[in-house]
This record gives sequence, C-alpha cells and structure tokens, in this order.
Amino acid sequence: MKELNDVDLNNPRLAQSKSYLKILDIPYFIENTNLLIMSDIIEKIIKTSHIFDDTVLASCSQVIKTSSKSDMAMVWVNIWDFQNGTKAKGLINRSFNIGCHITMIRNTNMNPSILQCKNC
Repeated sequence: MKELNDVDLNNPRLAQSKSYLKILDIPYFIENTNLLIMSDIIEKIIKTSHIFDDTVLASCSQVIKTSSKSDMAMVWVNIWDFQNGTKAKGLINRSFNIGCHITMIRNTNMNPSILQCKNC
C-alpha cells in the first residue's frame, strides 16, 4: 500500500481499463511475397499510423486468418483505455491503409481463446 508521501500529486493518473478491438480486411500474406503477416509487423504499422497516436497496446496483437480458403486476416488488439472507453470510441469504425488494402477497426468483446504472448 502506498503512503501519502509516495503519491505524486503533481502528476495525477486516471484509472485505466482494457478495450478490445479487431482490425478487419488485413492481407494474410505480405504483398508480393509468401510470408505471413505477423503480429510484430502489425504492431509496427499501428505505432506509425497517426490514428493510433497516444494508444498503447495492453498485450500483443493476434493475427487470425479469416477462413481456411481466404487470403485475408483479422487482428485482435487490446489497448489501454480510460474506464469510459474514450480511446476505443475514437478508433471504432475508422479505417487506415496497409499497403493497397483499406482496413476497418471494429469494437469486439474480450476473446478468452486468444492467449497473451509471452513477450508482453
């Protein structure tokens, strides 16, 4: 338990929670290659995209192929958010480009079947 003397009164922090999002219509293979798109590539794209400014991932992203016959994937991301979901609300239904593909961000419920990666 923190003592009153240990609390930084000049830098207050709001309570945070996790928000769960999925990014749709992502190519499962990197353009012009046979290489699978991996979560580290998605995380780099997220870090460089302006719509994700001030967004911090709460765990590793998870890439899941849409169906066995599809060449598209969806990515599950968990972000740190304010308890009222302000950050997620600003991202939901927004789109951004990955190569020549336009992706869409949607709200989703927590997916307990996706395990948190060991590096996060």
